[in-house]
Amino acid sequence: MPLFFKLMFLLVIGFFVFVIFKSLKVWLSNNASPQLSAQAIAVTKRTEVWGGSGDSSASTSYYVTFEFQDGQRVELMVPDKEFGLIVEGDRGQLSYQGTRFKGFVR
Repeated sequence: MPLFFKLMFLLVIGFFVFVIFKSLKVWLSNNASPQLSAQAIAVTKRTEVWGGSGDSSASTSYYVTFEFQDGQRVELMVPDKEFGLIVEGDRGQLSYQGTRFKGFVR
């Protein structure tokens, strides 16, 4: 029985270490990427709701897919206030760095 608990403990610790390293890798990759700005169209929006079981509150992540003039698309997580201001079909100047949304000016 003690071996089982040790294995479970190591599995949980390993999971947390994996998540931390993966997040750090994305953060470093975004910081190493150049800040880009290009004309784009907001083609679609979506939300992702997670959590909210029992007494905990739910959280929502907001995403917008932008299409560039060459047909290439990128989906970026945007702050809730920006999400509410962007309408599908909006055209403007998108600023981003890696997978990090910086701004969208119509």
